[in-house]
Amino acid sequence: MIETSFGFDTATKTYSEVIGNIERDCNSARKYWHFIKLMGRSASHVTLECALQVQPNITLIGEEVEAKNQTLDDIVTYIATIVADRAARGMNFGTVLVPEGLIEFIPAIKKLIAELNDLIAANQAEFDTIGADEKIAFIKAHLSAANAAIFNSLPAGVSRQLALERDPHGNVQVSLIETEQLLAEMVATKLAAWKKEGKFTGKFSTQHHFFGYEGRCAAPSNFDADYCYSLGYNAAMLIADGKTGYMSSVRNTTAPAAEWIAGGIPITAMMNMERRAGEMKPVIRKALVELDGAPFKAFAAMRDEWAKETLYVYPGPIQYFGPSEVCDQTTKTLQYEQA
Repeated sequence: MIETSFGFDTATKTYSEVIGNIERDCNSARKYWHFIKLMGRSASHVTLECALQVQPNITLIGEEVEAKNQTLDDIVTYIATIVADRAARGMNFGTVLVPEGLIEFIPAIKKLIAELNDLIAANQAEFDTIGADEKIAFIKAHLSAANAAIFNSLPAGVSRQLALERDPHGNVQVSLIETEQLLAEMVATKLAAWKKEGKFTGKFSTQHHFFGYEGRCAAPSNFDADYCYSLGYNAAMLIADGKTGYMSSVRNTTAPAAEWIAGGIPITAMMNMERRAGEMKPVIRKALVELDGAPFKAFAAMRDEWAKETLYVYPGPIQYFGPSEVCDQTTKTLQYEQA
């Protein structure tokens, strides 16, 4: 019933323009691996859409990491293997897309974060009165053995961010964790070990980027301008009809705007119970990337070729005038979903 969130079209096109610029430079300089973190804490939709638009060498999808029960080392080995394979063919460059919330999708770290959230929520009064180093010591002393081992295995900077930085709901602020830099450093360490073993003969130099606010403050695309106008108009019609507790919904969005279908969704139908700050509360259920969905399947079918070859696409800036197939084109996600 909700085909896309408003702003998604604009944000992903803005990010894809900048990523395309980086890819063009990457393919010109041919000496850097660019690790690019993209906004999207709870789902990897933005990262998947950008991948479909720009065809990078490596794209990590958090939902797949969780489904495959991958560890941090599994992810690092996957990236390092592609880096080594390209280096063996004389290509010491590439691009890696990383969703902002990746670290929360790693099952072992997800369990650690859940216990941390509950531990801190249950001891908030005491926690607020002690210093940072004492907080770390307190956490280490009270974590379960399995989670304590994982906590101690993480780089010091990451473990401190997991322990100390919380949002107003008591959750970890994953945007503050420099996942892209963490992965780059861990890949460099693994490649150095492989070089000593004769498994890697190339060079590995990195650049790091995080695109967040740059995308959500952009001037809206034609699609988003039409979509938001339609959502607002439909909301007014729902109010005029005496409907309350509904979310405005517009569907059939890959068709011309004149053929869109409007309706309403009861908000209670979208809610479920989730743990927040140690308590179960009703919240709107997150819409995650569906691994059996058409967009992910299309990406999965092409990613091995993108990893091996350099098949970058440079979308350029958002277009407002000209042929409708250029300036009014919807996201790849919607195109695959409604094909």
